[in-house]
Amino acid sequence: MLSVKNLHVSYGGIKALRGVNLHVDQGEVVAVLGANGAGKSTLLKAVSAMLQGEGEIRFKGKKIPSSPYKLVKEGLMHVPEGRRILANMTVLENLQLGAFSRTDRHGVAEDIERALTLFPRLRERLHHYGGLLSGGEQQMLAISRGLMSRPDLIMLDEPSLGLAPIIVKQIFDIVGEISSRGTAILLVEQNAFKALSVCGRAYILSVGEVVQEGSSAELLNNQTLIQSYLG
Repeated sequence: MLSVKNLHVSYGGIKALRGVNLHVDQGEVVAVLGANGAGKSTLLKAVSAMLQGEGEIRFKGKKIPSSPYKLVKEGLMHVPEGRRILANMTVLENLQLGAFSRTDRHGVAEDIERALTLFPRLRERLHHYGGLLSGGEQQMLAISRGLMSRPDLIMLDEPSLGLAPIIVKQIFDIVGEISSRGTAILLVEQNAFKALSVCGRAYILSVGEVVQEGSSAELLNNQTLIQSYLG
């Protein structure tokens, strides 16, 4: 579904990604792990056409378009780090905007109901402004809004960042639920052990390069690797 080959991205004279290769198959959950500054968020921004780089990125066999808007219509959704919900709009309005590329009103209404079933807390906050939500509620909204486009692949950037342990567990439970419906997931996460508990494969980035890849079981059993790159 997604193929990244020899991807290089620079910020001025600083190379953030150095020849990254990875792939995500249909319905697969793949994690990208690494410390701060490893290039994880840069990778997702390049895949979603927010940054330009050198190399080849293909989605469903075709080179990605230059516009993130067009990528959403193709079935790829990026939920960025920091949630980026619209603070002056209600939960309902945020969810409706997540379906901006769709014209099936009945289907949109069904998906809003599905999101509120996945995250009951959002139902309680449906007419509250996004900026008044807690950090965990905002993350629930960001993920739900991303799902409103009915993506074939959703990219989640640090969904557990700054959240209480009980909310982190709920977020990762939902990641598993999303996967069970057949949606492919590319997950960027600093919480390596949580990420490896829900993914099938993972890549470890260090200073812009893939230093290791393998199944979640292989990586969990490699204590030297974990101590060297994940802490």
